[in-house]
Amino acid sequence: MAKPRAWQKMLSGRRLDLLDPTPVDIEIEDIAHGLSFVARWNGQTQGDFPYSVAEHSLLVEQLYAHANPRTPAKWRLAALLHDAPEYVIGDMISPVKAAVGPGYDMLEARLAAAVHIRFGLPATLPDTVRRQIKRADKASAWLEATRIAGFTEPEADRFFGRPDAAILSRFGISLRPPREVRAAYTARHGELMKQLG
Repeated sequence: MAKPRAWQKMLSGRRLDLLDPTPVDIEIEDIAHGLSFVARWNGQTQGDFPYSVAEHSLLVEQLYAHANPRTPAKWRLAALLHDAPEYVIGDMISPVKAAVGPGYDMLEARLAAAVHIRFGLPATLPDTVRRQIKRADKASAWLEATRIAGFTEPEADRFFGRPDAAILSRFGISLRPPREVRAAYTARHGELMKQLG
């Protein structure tokens, strides 16, 4: 019996093996393209365009930098790339991840490690950085939930924790066509890579 295909062909021409991903098969253009078409909240958001994982990632990087103003560029890059595996596995909402079980987490971790290595980051982020990025991710989720996903503020407080007042007054949600988000994501990645030298 033939082994099932576990790789996906990317628009760059790369073949990414999902079970054994290698850094050489990862291109930022593929990540930006894929994430700009992956909708957060399973597409259940208000507006003329879906709120993409690429747009979310740009916001998380900004929120992370706001909370950690002296952080090195490499950790800002890690924040931008925090959901990069979703360019091939999609954005599963938390209830689906819980139903799928640990297999999803292992797949996501392998892909994240390959992405990190490809762009000069450690395969596994330091716990402190990972926790800080998670806080920015939750702040972004709160903003998204209350601004475009139909959650009340008390519901969002319960699920994501309420961000501080400075975040609420300074950061918003924007919806753009995928091509604009893709370009913004790629440009931000380029800026951070340049800062890394």
